[in-house]
Amino acid sequence: MSKYAAPLTDMRFALFDVLGAEALFARLPGGDAATRDVCDAVLDEAARFAEQVLAPLNQSGDQEGCRFAGGVVTTPKGFKEAYAQFCDGGWAALNAPEQYGGQHMPEGIGAVVKEMLDSANLSWANFPLLSHGASEALKQHGEEWQREVFLKPIVSGRWTGTMCLTEPHCGTDLGLLKTKAEPAADGTYRVSGTKIFITAGEHDLTENIVHLVLARLPDAPPGTKGISLFIVPKFKVARDGSVGDRNTLACGSIEHKMGIKASSTCVMNFDGAEGYLIGQPNKGLNAMFTMMNTARIAVGYQGLALTERAYQNSLAYARDRLQMRSLSGPKRPDKPADPLIVHPDIRRMLFTQKAFAEGGRVLGYYAALLVDVIERSDDAAERQRADELLGFMTPIVKAMLTETAQESTYNAMQIFGGHGYIAEWGMEQFMRDARITTIYEGTTQIQALDLLGRKIMQLQGAGLRHFVEEISAFCQAQQANPELVEFIRPLAELTQEWIALTQEIGKKAMGDAEELGAAAVDYLFYAGYIALAYFWARSVAAADASAHGAEFKQAKRLTARFYYSRLLPRTRGHIAAIRAGAESLMAMPDALFG
Repeated sequence: MSKYAAPLTDMRFALFDVLGAEALFARLPGGDAATRDVCDAVLDEAARFAEQVLAPLNQSGDQEGCRFAGGVVTTPKGFKEAYAQFCDGGWAALNAPEQYGGQHMPEGIGAVVKEMLDSANLSWANFPLLSHGASEALKQHGEEWQREVFLKPIVSGRWTGTMCLTEPHCGTDLGLLKTKAEPAADGTYRVSGTKIFITAGEHDLTENIVHLVLARLPDAPPGTKGISLFIVPKFKVARDGSVGDRNTLACGSIEHKMGIKASSTCVMNFDGAEGYLIGQPNKGLNAMFTMMNTARIAVGYQGLALTERAYQNSLAYARDRLQMRSLSGPKRPDKPADPLIVHPDIRRMLFTQKAFAEGGRVLGYYAALLVDVIERSDDAAERQRADELLGFMTPIVKAMLTETAQESTYNAMQIFGGHGYIAEWGMEQFMRDARITTIYEGTTQIQALDLLGRKIMQLQGAGLRHFVEEISAFCQAQQANPELVEFIRPLAELTQEWIALTQEIGKKAMGDAEELGAAAVDYLFYAGYIALAYFWARSVAAADASAHGAEFKQAKRLTARFYYSRLLPRTRGHIAAIRAGAESLMAMPDALFG
């Protein structure tokens, strides 16, 4: 059975030493309560809950899975009791506003807690996952009575939320959706249609489930300009908060998946279900994107979490498993063979996981702190910069942390060898669970198009400019530091190349729009590897300046050195593919694909 221990030392290093969260919280309005002592206590308790309550249910939950019968979903043994402890501990309310029953802790702390929950038991953590997004949508777009009636029970954990976008005939292209909403005389709406792939659409953990559903009003214009968003609860809820009869909606089935088997992924049928409009008519995507962007960052944390857990277990196995002798001579002459960890390629795979886990952790927490600035800062210019930067970083966080999770869980299985695909060891579950993270909440291709097509071209690269300016300022400040020169020089060169490459793609796209699609995925990876290089350089600088011991500092430097020498050169392949252009992709007629 696989083990999990929350990497609290590295989590705190990333959040406080590298990113300076303690000082940020202190200066943001409402953040002064998040002192270092309080934050440390929260993280300690979250680690206990993750390690002792959730982690022991991970493998059994995967084996049992969710059961569906007669429209009812039953979660695996122990899940309901764990959820009750989650609510009793106040975890559902951690980041929510105080006026709705929350603790209003910074999102930076919430990100660390979420990583722990996801590492411990990703399937279980999916049940409260979208409640956070639903809370954000209600907070930003709902009427006050809607926040009072729906947000408070979600914050307490008594209810959970969902996000209902996808339909059987349309996935990412929401302009094709057919779900209808008919206005009723009492000011409510009757929502009818079928939604698929709805995470936690039905379960036995809470009293009620609040579905946020995209649908069309009768007079809606076609396409995405005619989409509205509706609150449709499992049990009807009046404006005064009283709960009534079961609504006319039901789970038609749950999906049988290769991974996250203990998480219910539902087909939801709405048959004239009673609901309320949230936000403005035909402006539903504005509210839905609030949920979607929150969910995309959250899925990035899932990838990070699986990378960490796979690394922990493959490292322990590599230290314990004896296999052959070292090529340079026995390292454990008292044993019949040397441990796996002495072999160069095993170390390559371990280093890769470690570099992605620790570098990705800084990347993910960086995004969370931008959310704190957006929500709390009283400086309008600072909020705008953070918002533009977060929009730019979101597809990078989502795609890089999930794609590197694919590689990391693959490496973990390789290290385990034949035992890697044996269920008892747990590695094959991590690989199965990680696979979906690159798909749901927008595939890697969708993230790439969002990054290059929308955040760079349509929005004129505002977020990119902010990020490049930040990297350049860091390089300028450290250029005279001999301890960082091996990182600063290549980072500064890549940053300038990044700007030139972006302009080059833009010029080519003016002549052929297909160039954007042809370049997008490689551009995203190119950007992601540079972002990780920046955070690794910052990590080395922070480690050198910290009170951590010599071994900790040495490990950071050596891991950064590995990243720069072995992983960052991947940018060369991506830039070559980008410059190859669209011609080789588009030249062949469809029929010749066979």
